[in-house]
Amino acid sequence: MESTKKTARIAGAFYLVLILSGMFSLLYVPSELIVWDNAGRTVENIKASENLFRLGILSGLVCFTCFIFLPLTLYKLFQEVNKNHAVLMVVLALVSVPISYISIAYKIDVLTLIHDPESLKAFNSDELYAKVMLLLKSSNNGDLVAHIFWGLWLFPFGYLVYQSGFLPKFLGIMLMLGCFGYLIDFLGYFLCESYGDTLGATIVGLPSAIGEIGICLWLLTVGMQVAKVPQGK
Repeated sequence: MESTKKTARIAGAFYLVLILSGMFSLLYVPSELIVWDNAGRTVENIKASENLFRLGILSGLVCFTCFIFLPLTLYKLFQEVNKNHAVLMVVLALVSVPISYISIAYKIDVLTLIHDPESLKAFNSDELYAKVMLLLKSSNNGDLVAHIFWGLWLFPFGYLVYQSGFLPKFLGIMLMLGCFGYLIDFLGYFLCESYGDTLGATIVGLPSAIGEIGICLWLLTVGMQVAKVPQGK
């Protein structure tokens, strides 16, 4: 049991790093630097705060690397609950990782573009700004596609939490609902340009936030309740 609790806390640590680095790279840095309707201001922001932009890239790499090790660690916890669902959880999580790495590569391309002497000679300011914004939008589109898998993996994960007997069922329900929240987010952003400014975008994101932050803190602080782990079904 002690070894399983240790595994739970390792999973919680990976989850905490993933959440913090993800919030920094996906939310904070873009909100500080990117102005989607003003390419010139965006480029000047990146040039003026290039270290912040680079930290956002590094933070994203840390986040998505943790998203390799997190589901593999969780698999060790849940393989005896339901092996098939545990495998599905890992596969759906890992599918998103190469998509996310490609999204980060577009941001690295931005740095190359604004520092490459040949590019600076070949393009006037407006052309350079347009190319930077295209790369940033391509990166954002990659994150949007990854949303599908950031949601899908939560359903088998939530089911395993619910069925486990050693983790709170409430958190399992929130994780499963969070799956649909991510999918609704994908459709909302894809179909409606102003979706992010609506109240609905905030509401549908609540279950995943509660479920993921809750399970992260539970794994870190409590580990696991003392309970018999159900055998695979």
